[in-house]
Amino acid sequence: MTTQLQQYWQQLKESLWFVPGLMVLSSFGLAYGLVEFDVHTSWQGQKRLPLLFGTGADGARGMLSAISSSMLTVAALAFSLTLATITQVSSQYSPRVLRNFMRDRVNQVVMGYFVSVFAYCLIVLGTIRGTDEVKFVPATAVLIGLILALGGVVALIFFIHHIAESLQTGTIVQHIFHETSKAIENLFPDRFGEPIDDPKKAEAALHYADEQAGWHPVQTSQSGYLQRINTNGLLKWASHNHVVLRIEKEMGAFVGEGTVLFSVRSGMERPDPAEADWPNDLMIYVSIGRHRNVEQDVAFGIQQLVDIALKALSPGINDTTTAIMAVDYLGAVGEQLARREFPSRLRSDGQHLRVLLRSSSFEDYIRLAFDLPRINAKGNFAVFRRLLRALALVNEAACSNDRKSILSKQASLLMTYSEQTLDSDYERQQVHDLYTKLRKTWS
Repeated sequence: MTTQLQQYWQQLKESLWFVPGLMVLSSFGLAYGLVEFDVHTSWQGQKRLPLLFGTGADGARGMLSAISSSMLTVAALAFSLTLATITQVSSQYSPRVLRNFMRDRVNQVVMGYFVSVFAYCLIVLGTIRGTDEVKFVPATAVLIGLILALGGVVALIFFIHHIAESLQTGTIVQHIFHETSKAIENLFPDRFGEPIDDPKKAEAALHYADEQAGWHPVQTSQSGYLQRINTNGLLKWASHNHVVLRIEKEMGAFVGEGTVLFSVRSGMERPDPAEADWPNDLMIYVSIGRHRNVEQDVAFGIQQLVDIALKALSPGINDTTTAIMAVDYLGAVGEQLARREFPSRLRSDGQHLRVLLRSSSFEDYIRLAFDLPRINAKGNFAVFRRLLRALALVNEAACSNDRKSILSKQASLLMTYSEQTLDSDYERQQVHDLYTKLRKTWS
């Protein structure tokens, strides 16, 4: 699947109309199939089950009319609840988490269920005949319509429960954490070819890539955020053309029309390939959209948690508990990053340097996770203490002294800022005591 198709497919999955649309089309097929079944069988439901089908065609028609009207009403209720939820989440947490509700499969399926039952009943209703000349009641189709209506009651109860569950802070931050954890497991660019492990080859490759001459820029033709890179396709293209690619922007960066996204030059093994081997169609290997995507962008997952913490610490919200919960999950994300060995920026096809890219370091992620929450926690000793505990959690998992040094610097900044902003000696002492206690196990 090409990068463009992947982008379109991602947009479809995140829309509120795609799944309901498929379910409505499926209801058309189900209604047609059941009516055809009733046409070719002799089972007469209105005679064998008179309490369900009423008095022939009129009873079946009245039941289907009632089901279709009620399903449309419930569908409107479901859409209203979803929109109200989206509005509340946007104002209370962060607009960045709206996409999680838009692509929630339960919301899409439940709304599609109500609309598809409505469409099903309309199709079946149009096939009922009750005249003296022609009498036809699709008994099986009407019975299935009744069963679908009863299922709608269960779906409505489950949907209300799901909406209430989705609005809880723990559910929101945990969902973001799980998405970010998946991105960390496949930390970009870990699956982008192979790293250059030999120190001499790596040094020579860096020297070659840092040379200013010989690079041919490739500009973007659209504006948006860099969402995804087709690593396999890009690496194959570079190997086939014996060139080196330098990706000029980090994953998640905003690019404007005409921005240089790639720089291309001849490979170390082939000094002077024909310039015609360097087309400007490299953009087919990248996805640029109107928003960021956490799939290859760990920083976006961290940013969502930071946004929730900042929103909770704002004077208009002032929700310390929500901020603490977001900080806890930021510490859990940092713990996973502290254990990971970060992939090399130099990627090869197994033999030669092919790609040089920009990627965030451990320090970049830690600064993103803790700088703004620390600044916005001004005067809140409870959040200061929780930030210290989160840093201590990350420090326990840190696999090198360099990373421990980065975390120690963050703790010192936190301690200094708390002394400057806390009002009472009691609060300052609380933070200082915790800092002293944790400092003993810092090294």
